[in-house]
Amino acid sequence: MSTVRRAAVLGSPIAHSLSPVLHRAAYAELGLGHWSYDRFEVDEAGLPGFVEGLDSSWAGLSLTMPLKRAVIPLLDEITGTAASVEAVNTVVLTEDGRRTGDNTDIPGMIAALRERGVEKVESAAVLGAGATASSALAALAEICTGPVTAFVRSRERGDEMRGWGDRLGVDVRVADWGRAGEALHAPLVIATTPAGTTDSLAAAVPEAPGTLFDVLYEPWPTALASRWSSAGAPVVGGLDLLVHQAVLQVGQMTGLDAPLAVMRTAGEAALAAREG
Repeated sequence: MSTVRRAAVLGSPIAHSLSPVLHRAAYAELGLGHWSYDRFEVDEAGLPGFVEGLDSSWAGLSLTMPLKRAVIPLLDEITGTAASVEAVNTVVLTEDGRRTGDNTDIPGMIAALRERGVEKVESAAVLGAGATASSALAALAEICTGPVTAFVRSRERGDEMRGWGDRLGVDVRVADWGRAGEALHAPLVIATTPAGTTDSLAAAVPEAPGTLFDVLYEPWPTALASRWSSAGAPVVGGLDLLVHQAVLQVGQMTGLDAPLAVMRTAGEAALAAREG
């Protein structure tokens, strides 16, 4: 009889996470009937106790906000990718209790862009300056050969983005959010802001835009993504990112090749059901 293996996504709030849908779809396709994947509402204060209470049946954890940095002191090691942005979204647990942290958001972004034919760009623009923006810069370090302009709302945020750029080897230039319409002329635009923030920019989409990567998946499409698609240009969405990073998580936790198409179909169906 196969040993029961457990995994879960942790965060706060967590109720709307699609991760269980994606991981369970992968387990079903891979015949892993002895694997389970759940979600737990865990904040920074509760994280140490949760992690310490894990037994040998646990294979891994997915982490969302606000836990991606809070988990680092609780781990035995983290990968260079996770260290580059000081953020862990994946913890792989061995049966002897060793905990390794990784960041699959960054390679997930790169894979999602490559799926749309974006291998290299000469410049890019990033809308926003939060945690996702630092992951975007790390991805751009791999695919962007020129400057990246970050459109931010404060000098402090601009300084943070310049700091990440220095650390990641990216030539980051900062512009005020009031000029965000200029971002839409870049060959690649990565929108990392909360729902509704970029809606006012939709009217400024040029006639022949480049590629838009909007990290939101709910609500979808955003006004900006909808207008971008209407212009006949490529759009990469938050579900693309979620699926690609989850594929990498499933692979690390199970040791098997994750079924990307099956996971994407499951995610699309779950979002459609919510909208319905």
